[in-house]
Amino acid sequence: MTDIWRGLRDVTLRQLRTFRTVAARGNISAAARELHLTQPAVSMQLRELEDCCGVALYERAGRGIQLTEAGRELAAAAASVLETLRGTQERLDAMRGLQTGLLRLSVVSTAKYFAPAILAAFRSGHPGVNVQLVVGNREEVVGRIADNECDIAIMGRPPAEVRTEGCEFAPHPLVIIAAPGHPLARRKRIPFAELAGEEFLVRERGSGTRTSMETLFSEQAITYHTSMEVSSNETIKQAVIAGMGISLISAHTIALELATGRLVTLDVRGLPVMRAWHALYREGKRLSPAATAFLSELRERGAQLISSALQ
Repeated sequence: MTDIWRGLRDVTLRQLRTFRTVAARGNISAAARELHLTQPAVSMQLRELEDCCGVALYERAGRGIQLTEAGRELAAAAASVLETLRGTQERLDAMRGLQTGLLRLSVVSTAKYFAPAILAAFRSGHPGVNVQLVVGNREEVVGRIADNECDIAIMGRPPAEVRTEGCEFAPHPLVIIAAPGHPLARRKRIPFAELAGEEFLVRERGSGTRTSMETLFSEQAITYHTSMEVSSNETIKQAVIAGMGISLISAHTIALELATGRLVTLDVRGLPVMRAWHALYREGKRLSPAATAFLSELRERGAQLISSALQ
């Protein structure tokens, strides 16, 4: 038995949880706030953990910390241990007939317009399940899948960067929006080629909507002009309302603006572009009972819940 194994044998779950949080936040004070501990208490646990391991786990870097090679190794092990224990606890709860657990859901920003309604419907049948909802751009959501920091992710096309499993659960139409006073607003059956002369507000590179737009215009062999690149659907909508241009956007983000007449969808030939919403998780991941139940809910009535939420 090696010295380091004798040290790790004495490590506590509390120390692992603290170290995992510090590693994830990159800052001791931020981790202390999340764990509801004092900063000295967190620092003490880190010192005890280093004493057990017999190696330095981190170095100070400005106001934050930077993990050493040993620290990165232990952080990965801590995440795996804690995730295994969490999943085991939920499966044991399920065996006892308890309708409890934690569902960690990560969604791309476009899905935030309907995700709360889906979660409300799910929790009405599973009131004991707590939900952790994180909204981010596509890159952030893919990162959370890769790092096993979410149980289920809702996004458009499955990522190429990470091997995933899951299902397609609802159609996802993309439309072109304009201000009501735009010259094309009252036109019917607009030829796609006429869009070449318009100024487009576009999402940031890497977003699902941006990729769909680039694919669409490439298929039509037409180049679009960009007036502004924006990382927020809300900002794009406001800029279109202000007359700064037009935009390809998810139909699931504009229900309120269409109902109040602040935006219109252009009647362009070949639109809407039909994509799909997917519920995904990392390949090989063992889903908790809460995550399994949520995935089943999406399969059975995800499309209906989205439709109802956006009416």
